[in-house]
Amino acid sequence: MPDKQLRIHRAQAARPDTRPTMLGISGDSAAGKTTLTRGLVDALGSTRSTSMCVDDYHRYDRRERRDLPFTPLHPDCNHVQIMEQHLRLLATGNPILKPVYDHSTGELARPVLVEPHEFVLVEGLLPLHTKLARACFDVTVHLDPPEDVRAAWKIQRDTHKRGYRPEQVRAELGRREPESAEFIRPQRELADIVISFAPIEGRDDPPGTPLSATILMRPTIRHPNFTEILAKAPTKAMHLALKRDSDGRPVDALHIHGYASAEESTMVAKAIWEGLDVDDPLPEHLGVLDDGRRNEPLRLAQLILLHHLIRGSG
Repeated sequence: MPDKQLRIHRAQAARPDTRPTMLGISGDSAAGKTTLTRGLVDALGSTRSTSMCVDDYHRYDRRERRDLPFTPLHPDCNHVQIMEQHLRLLATGNPILKPVYDHSTGELARPVLVEPHEFVLVEGLLPLHTKLARACFDVTVHLDPPEDVRAAWKIQRDTHKRGYRPEQVRAELGRREPESAEFIRPQRELADIVISFAPIEGRDDPPGTPLSATILMRPTIRHPNFTEILAKAPTKAMHLALKRDSDGRPVDALHIHGYASAEESTMVAKAIWEGLDVDDPLPEHLGVLDDGRRNEPLRLAQLILLHHLIRGSG
């Protein structure tokens, strides 16, 4: 089914419950995709949400890749057509038998059955790489931290969870860089929302200050009315600005400040949640990092994505 036909088919679904709401999150290795997704799943609950990683569609295991001229970031190292087919099935409310790549061992494992619930959250290196894949999503996000921040996260993760030495991780980052530039970072221009966690440029914040977040909101979907939200909850936790995107077009940029207090962030969180007009209380399981600490910019970024999911296509 071509991408345009798929979009029409999903848009003409007779009832909202005939298909799930699909969120696609792309980004380079260790950009924060899993952390972002985990909070959304915790907030929605396992009975309402399905999550999956398209890195499971790796074509080769770690041992086989040692002799190949490309890395897992290259489309030729992945079953892209099978990924497209499976995303299309999920987008139209059908189950799939998904392959599994075990990151702890680097081996391909037994496939698992994945059934779509009300919300389907898809993250990975290449979910937005093709037109057909992008047509499956109601909302698309790209995580774009500065490279020095991402490198630090990758070294931390791969040395603690995957058994690598720091020098091995740095060497792999260098080997992957050409393919990051060619295949991963271009997805940034294709996403409805771009999120970057980084220190605030020009501020001399003390060590340990949480990273701030900048959220670029392109007019490809309808976003929450932050002018109205910030009028209801005036705070130092965030501000909205109009800036030029990388292609020169104007885009709304929401800056969420890492130095803001939890109380100020909660004011904004409540205003965003109240705008949805739902009976459920404000979710508690948001903004939690791998070490259990809560990060307020992450919490608000996840809440904005929840807003889009609950509102459907926006």
